[in-house]
Amino acid sequence: MREPNHPASEDEARFEDFFRDAAAPNEAQLLWQLERQDALTAALRALFHGPASLVKLRVWVFMEVMAMPASRISRETFNLHFHMLRDEPLELVLKRLREAELLLWDASNQQYGVTPLAQQLLGVLTPLVTASSQDADLSALLTNVTGAHQLGTLDAAQLQHLQAQLSRLYDEFADAIASGSEFHLRRARQRFGRALSLVEKASEALSAIMVQAQEQGNAKLERLARELGLAQARLLAMASQFNRALQQADRQRVTLGSTGITTTDVRRWLQGVHFLENLSLGALSRPVHPIFVAQHELLDTTEAEFERDRPKPPVPEALPSAQAAALGELAVMSLPPEMGLMQALLARWSEAGEVEQDLAPAVLGGSYARASYRAQLLPLLGDPQAQHLSGATGDMARQPWRVHWSAEQGEIDDEHIAWMSTGVLRSTAAAADPALQEKNEDKSE
Repeated sequence: MREPNHPASEDEARFEDFFRDAAAPNEAQLLWQLERQDALTAALRALFHGPASLVKLRVWVFMEVMAMPASRISRETFNLHFHMLRDEPLELVLKRLREAELLLWDASNQQYGVTPLAQQLLGVLTPLVTASSQDADLSALLTNVTGAHQLGTLDAAQLQHLQAQLSRLYDEFADAIASGSEFHLRRARQRFGRALSLVEKASEALSAIMVQAQEQGNAKLERLARELGLAQARLLAMASQFNRALQQADRQRVTLGSTGITTTDVRRWLQGVHFLENLSLGALSRPVHPIFVAQHELLDTTEAEFERDRPKPPVPEALPSAQAAALGELAVMSLPPEMGLMQALLARWSEAGEVEQDLAPAVLGGSYARASYRAQLLPLLGDPQAQHLSGATGDMARQPWRVHWSAEQGEIDDEHIAWMSTGVLRSTAAAADPALQEKNEDKSE
């Protein structure tokens, strides 16, 4: 007997019988796409049904047939090409290929022909005969997406598969960072670098997909392309996390004495030893020799230990008296003098009623390092966060001057600087004082 609502065998079962609601599969878009590929599904079943050795034989014969350059192949050509096979297995495989509509037999001309279904199946089986690598999963998905975009056959499902693979890679790399293992980190870092190079090579195609979807008004494709860009950005942001994790692993590495050998070297050497148990050979070669002591010998030894002369314990000495500390100087860090000199220059300009000055007098002077330091001080002018500070930094932020850089650059007459961006310093007091505004206008005219 069988349970109600359950088919007697797999051949009698329908796809809807596996669902609680028989109408549920009809609403799935993926099922609709699979039903459109019934011929391809049947061809795959014909190739991969049965024992593993027979499946391998069918796939091998099929790939060899698809690699033959002739469009029409006679049976004699088959026999010559597959001369290493026995006649019975070859006939069984060719019969299966004919039944799956992968080969067509022209009885009038006594020739075989390859069907379009076989060409479609060849694209599915191509990864079986290509060189496998650690990044074959990601490279295959990127190839499908970029190739389909160039041919105009891009589908939303391809972007979804690529986005899912990028999410899986992100979780894999996050687990490697959380593990704290130096060797796990380095292996994951190599895979991360290869994945980044593949994604960067396909970044132009992904950007073009987003632009094309926006121009065509395909909202779903545009949304998937943007989500794919976010997944790519998350993956790119992990580079700094890898660097911090590797630096932390480097800080935890211990050097063994003065030999220069670290714990990482020892672990790498132990990983190269095939049989670790052989390292203990000879360590227990000397047997244990038990020593039996009688009770009277223990008593004599104890009495002798109590009766022997012992040195007198040292007498505790008093602590030394307090002594006055020697006079010294307390070194306090101070800011470089450039900040004070710049503030003095700005104060003189303000007293003179200047409203706009070139950047060169405020930045140049002295060495290149001093000029670079002065240029880094200019963004402090008007900084709202630094204006509430006390000291030289707060005084610099409260100066009534603002820096205005220009995109133009040019040569300058200075001993240490040959090229510099142009710009000016403008006083904020000119906006509140009409007299200074008129002076600024007269000066500009």
